[in-house]
Amino acid sequence: MKRTDKNSMKSPDQGPSQGPNPGPVSRRKFLRTSAESSAVLAAVAAGTGIPALAQQTSGAGGTAAAATSPRDQRRQAALKLRSDCAQMQFDETRAPSTNNGDETRYADKRGNFSKSLPHNDTGEVDPKAYDEFVAILKSGDPARFEQFPRDAQANAKLSAPLAAYAYEIVGADAQSVPLPPPPSFASAAHAFEMAEVFWHLLTVDVPLVEYASNPLVAAATADLNAFSSKLGPRAGGQITPGTLFRGESAGDLIGPYISQFFWMDIPYGTKIIDQRYRPARKGQAFLTKFDEWVANQRGMRGTTRAEFETTPRYISTNRDMAEWVHGDFNFQAALNAALIIQRWGDEAQAQNNPYLKSKTQSGGVTLGREAVTLLGQISTPSQKACYYHKWLIHRRARPDAFGGKLDMHLSGKKSFDIHSDLLKCDAVARSFALHGSRLLPMSYPEGSPMHPAYPAGHATNAGAGATLLKAFFNESYPIPSPVQPSADGSKLEPYTGPTLTIGNELNKMAHNVSLGRDAGGVHYRSDGIQGMWLGEAMTISVLCDYSRTYRERFGGYELTKFDGQKIRIANGKVTNI
Repeated sequence: MKRTDKNSMKSPDQGPSQGPNPGPVSRRKFLRTSAESSAVLAAVAAGTGIPALAQQTSGAGGTAAAATSPRDQRRQAALKLRSDCAQMQFDETRAPSTNNGDETRYADKRGNFSKSLPHNDTGEVDPKAYDEFVAILKSGDPARFEQFPRDAQANAKLSAPLAAYAYEIVGADAQSVPLPPPPSFASAAHAFEMAEVFWHLLTVDVPLVEYASNPLVAAATADLNAFSSKLGPRAGGQITPGTLFRGESAGDLIGPYISQFFWMDIPYGTKIIDQRYRPARKGQAFLTKFDEWVANQRGMRGTTRAEFETTPRYISTNRDMAEWVHGDFNFQAALNAALIIQRWGDEAQAQNNPYLKSKTQSGGVTLGREAVTLLGQISTPSQKACYYHKWLIHRRARPDAFGGKLDMHLSGKKSFDIHSDLLKCDAVARSFALHGSRLLPMSYPEGSPMHPAYPAGHATNAGAGATLLKAFFNESYPIPSPVQPSADGSKLEPYTGPTLTIGNELNKMAHNVSLGRDAGGVHYRSDGIQGMWLGEAMTISVLCDYSRTYRERFGGYELTKFDGQKIRIANGKVTNI
């Protein structure tokens, strides 16, 4: 395969790569080292131990040198292994990412993230300040990042834009995995996504177990089915109470809306943690006044705080789920799931794990509890890839920013090319009747985070974590003693429906995290779904590297992707099965 310099393949939206510049390596030295290391790796892979030591010639004199020591052979093998992994990732052909064109389509930057930049009194960004902001982002210069233009009222900080330039030393490079562009500002798909967020927030206090009979949920499905572009799962081509706000894997439609891994007790060392949380008070909605919304877009922290009930309960509404993903850490959901699954014994482990058949050994550092320790490691490259897309490619505006455009359009302050489906949306009319504006009634008092929307960071982490756990555990293992909460979340009751499996509940867990952010008002469906796919791709690339590191007779990782395709990852390669 012909190699192409990476810098020559960069998208116009991608900034320059910056990083270490290793000194030159002579071709003769590289070939000699590679040949020696290949012999070592071949012996290791064959399980024959360290090969016989080979004589090698020394320096200019050409005299025979002492045999290479076992320590040096190991070092050469490690170098060769790392080099081969990097080369395989480098040789992977991936298309460059492009944005949806909104940034060049609109002089007022209506479709792009601009929080904390200078804004006028209607919450619109100063176009010159925005252009300067993008120029600094593309420069990759840390010193210039301290010179981002800021609104005079701004006191909140942008979230880690330099992470877009960070390198990784395991798996695919953070800038190499492509994503399709999100729906554009005026598209029918974007109109549907915005309507879905409005309905998320209007139904946020409806108990999930009552969806089938709730009139507000019925109104949501009727309204969303009238849109010319419908996203997400459907039954018979229609959105129903059983598919509303659900994830997009097959397992998401089986059983309760919330994954078992958000309800079951978590064994945490010598302690058991039950999953009851203090719920946010019902009926709260934030940033529904235009002046507060403008101040928020300018990057001004508000003083309003959410109120909470005193009695903890299990997650039973989308407000509960939105609050869970408001205060979690990067891989918390996946860590909880791993700790829960591990107590179920060998049958819950991936059945190709060689230690399941061993009479003398159990897995520990490798192919044992390794899944728990790897969760943090796969989170880091996934986040870097996510932030590359956020800051250097897409820069998509958040739903609350779009809500301001919608409010201005429908109140006659300024006309925008908003798709007609959204202008007729029942959710927008209902929200106006409740709050006196068409601004998005946010679940979080601070509004959206200080970084662009697409892809969603929570979803990227959740997708990465679910993918890793599916590789280490038995996806078809039935969940023992499944539960579901009462309508008020005060207790857990036995679940008696169709069988729930580890794989399906991991997929559901990832979608709950992703779409839970929609219930907070800070993301669109596509932010989350594509974020999950990005996390999945990054984790598969990391597992490709790890699949080459084991001494055990290991046939590879096997897992089912979110799209239903089963794959095997072995010796650095991915094959469909």
